[in-house]
Amino acid sequence: MLVVLSATTGSPSRATVLGIEGTRFTLDGRPAFLLGISYYAGQGAPPEYVAADLADLKQAGINWIRVWATWNAFGDCSAVDPTGLPRQPYFTRLCDLVAAADEMGMIVDVTLTRGEMIPDQQAHLQAVRTLSEALKRWRNVYFDVANERNIKDARHVSLEDCGELCGAIKAIDPGRLVTASHAGDIAREELAEYLQVARVDFITPHRPRNGSSAAQTEGKTREYLQWMAEVGAVVPVHYQEPFRRDFGKWQPDSDSFLTDLRGAVAGGAAGWCLHNGSPRNTGRGEEGPRRSFDLGEGQGRLMEQLDEVELAVLGAMAEALR
Repeated sequence: MLVVLSATTGSPSRATVLGIEGTRFTLDGRPAFLLGISYYAGQGAPPEYVAADLADLKQAGINWIRVWATWNAFGDCSAVDPTGLPRQPYFTRLCDLVAAADEMGMIVDVTLTRGEMIPDQQAHLQAVRTLSEALKRWRNVYFDVANERNIKDARHVSLEDCGELCGAIKAIDPGRLVTASHAGDIAREELAEYLQVARVDFITPHRPRNGSSAAQTEGKTREYLQWMAEVGAVVPVHYQEPFRRDFGKWQPDSDSFLTDLRGAVAGGAAGWCLHNGSPRNTGRGEEGPRRSFDLGEGQGRLMEQLDEVELAVLGAMAEALR
């Protein structure tokens, strides 16, 4: 199979290395909390937007971003085609984004989802192999092989299939960290299956999005760690997609976001994300900034689309973490 690599050739000039030590992530061998932000349509953004956003985010204390390799919400910028092979120019743009983040000392979550862009397990396997080969040179990447895999629609991917996907990545790149995300809180029995069947390196539950959620995060995190200890396999708990603005009728304020972040830290989680996206089911209409869901020239870069609450949270996250 021919894999078209990025225009960025040779070895990275900076090697940002993501690892795991017990229940924590490490950056370049040192324990680190992953403090991140959604950047879903990243490969659809002009290079100058990416450079400016990464610089601003780095200054705010952000050390990781979440990008979807199969994003097509507002114009198709998927980096792979429905057979799992490279799709240009977005495949090269994704590689270049990873290289740019590496230079900034930042981690990139590369997420895939089952559905229109990769319709079945065969295409899904080809997609993770394509991406694994192309991104092997960079150590600042982890894969979410199946976003919210438990939802019973086109996104659904069995835990057995997730295990095969994770195994396909490890066969190419044994040191690559992998996960499969879960919509809602993970039940005790299913948590063991994530570890033993899907064989993820860390868990990524997408906690409920309501006004009570933030106050529950510390206790839920401690519960996950306790359950994993009881089955003899304790891995990091990473909150890669919490609640966000403009998702539903509940509109979280800055205190909600910061309470959720502080609860994640206090409970022993390894990472947290300032999630953001386009208006949905808000009762306020569907117009408004699309944020990370659309970073094309007509929308502007992420830092220009975040609202005043999100900007306030972004400015306070690093201090809240300390």
